[in-house]
Amino acid sequence: MNVYNQQQIISALDLTQAAERVAEGFIAFSQGKVKVPPVQNFVFPEANGDCCVKSAWVEGEATFTVKISTGFYDNPAKGLESNDGLMLVMSAQNGQPLALLQDGGWLTCIRTALAGQIAARALAPSRVQAIGIVGSGMQARMQLEQLRVVTACRNVIVWGRRQSELDSYRQFAEALGFTVETTLDAQQVALKANLIVSTTPSREALLRSEWIRPGTHITAVGADTLGKQELDPALVGRADVIVVDSISQCSQYGEISHALKAGLIDPSQLLELGQVLAGDVIGRSNDEQITVVDLTGVAVQDAQISRCALESCAAA
Repeated sequence: MNVYNQQQIISALDLTQAAERVAEGFIAFSQGKVKVPPVQNFVFPEANGDCCVKSAWVEGEATFTVKISTGFYDNPAKGLESNDGLMLVMSAQNGQPLALLQDGGWLTCIRTALAGQIAARALAPSRVQAIGIVGSGMQARMQLEQLRVVTACRNVIVWGRRQSELDSYRQFAEALGFTVETTLDAQQVALKANLIVSTTPSREALLRSEWIRPGTHITAVGADTLGKQELDPALVGRADVIVVDSISQCSQYGEISHALKAGLIDPSQLLELGQVLAGDVIGRSNDEQITVVDLTGVAVQDAQISRCALESCAAA
């Protein structure tokens, strides 16, 4: 079994190819061509942390993947990263372990950012006036990096809970070529941006329905386990188009689950991202629609990006 560390993986991985693989994975998932066992979730309230174990196999592929991903959100104060984890790539032909990807959670973070890129490419309005980022951590940075290939817009407004973190984000975004505005008031993001990505582990709504302008697209990636929430359920209920990575998973947790439980939407309104990408259903049809994409993280993303990483590392 080969073992690759985070730096080897980052250096070798072709992000353009990885994005294509992740998109293909979404389509295969929606077509019923992926085996995805139930997700295992752990929550550690006293440590402000959580862990998920996900696994998947795309039918016909030579490998399958088991992934462990953790998020401990007080870690930065301890000098540690919030996210950690690893992926184990196994042979689907003889069951032998092929590679341990000691990515420190980076592959999970980047495949989530690539999913945000894919969602924005499919559903963002044709003219992006400003990008809004809710959150100032690693995922908030990765999402902005990946949006550069989707839109020529270089204006960003970012919300965070601490000015020191926002100041750091400003330096990061300016180095990417963005004009940056920071705010401690999430309403300002909604008022000024029409392409918004929410990236926090919040357990209460941060974006209110009444703040959102017609024509806005929102990609929500933070609510990936039970209890998390970034969007007002009324906002989801108001959306013209609601897209999820997995109908079954998002019905259990994520932004969509809150709106479903409140009776604000019907399951028949939900579209899967793979269906949109395949052209089986229509996503955004005009620039006045409010579109919401709820990404809770599907294991096929891990299977696809780990296979891509293994191939890239082996060829390096």
